[in-house]
Amino acid sequence: MSARSKARKHALDILFESDLRNSSAADILATRLVVEEGPDARPVRDYTQSVVMGVGEHRRKIDELISTYAKGWDMDRLPAVDRTILRIAIFEILWGDDIPDAVAIDEALTLAKDLSTDESAAYIHGVLGRISSIKGDLAL
Repeated sequence: MSARSKARKHALDILFESDLRNSSAADILATRLVVEEGPDARPVRDYTQSVVMGVGEHRRKIDELISTYAKGWDMDRLPAVDRTILRIAIFEILWGDDIPDAVAIDEALTLAKDLSTDESAAYIHGVLGRISSIKGDLAL
C-alpha cells in the first residue's frame, strides 16, 4: 500500500469518527496531532491532514453533490463508511489538483471493497463516475 493510500485510509478513519460522533473533523484531527515518540508513534501524514481539512471545508458542497447524484439514496440512508468514502473521493476529484480522477475513483473503490458491502463499490463507482464527468460544469 502506497504512502498516499495509507494517508487516505487514515483520513477515512478520522472523517468516519467525525461523522459517527457528529463532531468536527478538525477537532478530532487536532487530538491526533499530539507529538508522540517511540516505536508505536503514528504521526499524521500531511496528506491525511489535507484531506480531512479539505473535506471539512467543502463538506456542504460535497454532501449536496452526493444527495443529488446518489440516485435512490438519502444521505442518512447511506452506510457511514460509504458516505465517508464518497466525501474523500469527491474532494479529490474536485479540489485535488495533483490527483487524476481515475486514481481518486480507484482508491475509493479499493476502500469500498475492503471496508464496505459487496454492492458498495459498484454504487460508489457510479456516483463518482457521474461527478467526474460533469465536474467542469459544476459551480464550486
